Formats: sequence, structure tokens, C-alpha cells
Amino acid sequence: MTLASLVLVIGAAGLHAGWNALAKRGRDPVVFLWCATLASTLALLPFGIWILARDGLSASALPFVIGTSMLHGLYFYALGRAYGTGAYSLVYPVARGLGVALVPMVAFVVFDERLSALGTAGVALVVLGIVSLHVLPPGTASWPGRAILWPVLTGLTIAAYSILDKAGVARLNPVAYMLFLEGGCALLGTPLLWIHPDRVRRELTSWRTIVAAAVMSALAYTLVLFALRLSKTGYVVAARELSIVLSAVIGSLWLREGRLGPRLAGATIVLAGVACVALAR
Repeated sequence: MTLASLVLVIGAAGLHAGWNALAKRGRDPVVFLWCATLASTLALLPFGIWILARDGLSASALPFVIGTSMLHGLYFYALGRAYGTGAYSLVYPVARGLGVALVPMVAFVVFDERLSALGTAGVALVVLGIVSLHVLPPGTASWPGRAILWPVLTGLTIAAYSILDKAGVARLNPVAYMLFLEGGCALLGTPLLWIHPDRVRRELTSWRTIVAAAVMSALAYTLVLFALRLSKTGYVVAARELSIVLSAVIGSLWLREGRLGPRLAGATIVLAGVACVALAR
């Protein structure tokens, strides 16, 4: 993995853990995420228009733009439902861990990306660390009912859009790509204005938090898209899971979910895996 792509991914990891924590604190996470997507679209608009005016829009990029908008729309909905039913420090590792496990396998089939022995070991360590973060101590209540399905669905969409976006950013500048992605998600979420207008109005009272999450989210994934241009998909997705280290601290201390020691131990395993990925070629 190149140094430039590693720096991009580390920055994205910090921003990603931060905006997810803000979404978890929203009164209605699904509505919060839609409002943040709308704000992200507005923030990206001048930059995206300037790049499109300079570079133009390739017709070959359109199927990827449409596909990723639909997948990200499903991702934000599943993530919102997951945060509405589960703890941040449990939802986040499951959702992110599935992406790490699935993306390298799919990337091998789609892009013929072959990970080195060190890179494979790194991805395995990341998955192991994430699993250890999710293990609950004896006597602790487990996931309520079928609530585990939402973070699992979130993880599946992460794997799907990561593969799609690897091909998409090869055809379109990442900033313009993000504009279409966020705009598509905002469009898909507009029925919320008629279905839950009271929830939208209530969420908008925290507009400063929404704007902060929007900027962090858009910037985080834009950095990932640039990293995908420089390194293999499996390495980028695995290294991005440095955010798990931060989520352990944020969930335990800021969101008061406890178990700081065990979560930091699991995060250390994740960190070791990311180090292997960073050194792999």
C-alpha cells in the first residue's frame, strides 16, 4: 500500500468514526442521515460543478453513479435502522467487519486483485480484531431479536458499493462522483418529507450537528475514493478500519457504552492488521 493512500485512508477513518457517532446520537438516525446527505450535496455542489465543467461527464460513468446512489441509499437506511436498535460500539464493528471480509474476495473475482501473504494476514487480523470487539461478556444482554440483521445488511452494502466505486472512480473524478452519489441518496430520501415531516422538523433543530456530520461524511469518502485510485480495494477497505480503534474509545467514553479495556484490546489487533496491510505490496 502506498504512503499517500495510507495517509488518505487514516484521515478518512477518523472522519468516518466521528460522523457515525453523531448519527448514533440523532433523535431518529435514519432522518438524521438523510438530512446530512442533503447537506453534503449542497456542500459538494460548487466543487463538483467546477470539475464537471472542466473535465466533462463520461457516459461510461453513469451506470456506476446510478448503482452507487442506490446502494448508498440502502446503506444509509440500514445504518440508521441499525443505530436505532443497537449500541454504536456493536453496530459499527459488525458493519465494517463484513466489508473487510467480503471485499478482498469479490475484488479477486472482479478485478483479479491478488493480495500478498502479508496483506492477507493483515485482512485476517482486522477481521479477528473486529470479531473480538463484538464478543459480549457472560451475563451481558445480546442483540435484541433480529436487530443484528440491520448491521449485517449495512456490511453487505459496504462490500457492494466498495467494489462498484473502485470501477466508478476510474471513469470520473472522485469529487464529481461524490456529488452524484450524495445527490442520488438525497433524492431517494425525499419521501421522508411527506412520510415523517414531524421527525424531519425535529431533527433540523440540530442543524449544526447535521452540517458537521455532512462535511465529515463527504470528506471521508472522498478521501477513500482517491485512495482507491492508488491502491488495491482490499487494502484500502482494511486499512480504513482504523476507525474501529476510534469507535472503541468513542463508544465506551463519549457514548457511555462501557467495556473500554476489552474494546481497546480488540482495537489493538485491528491496528496490527492495518500495519500489515500498510506494509503489503
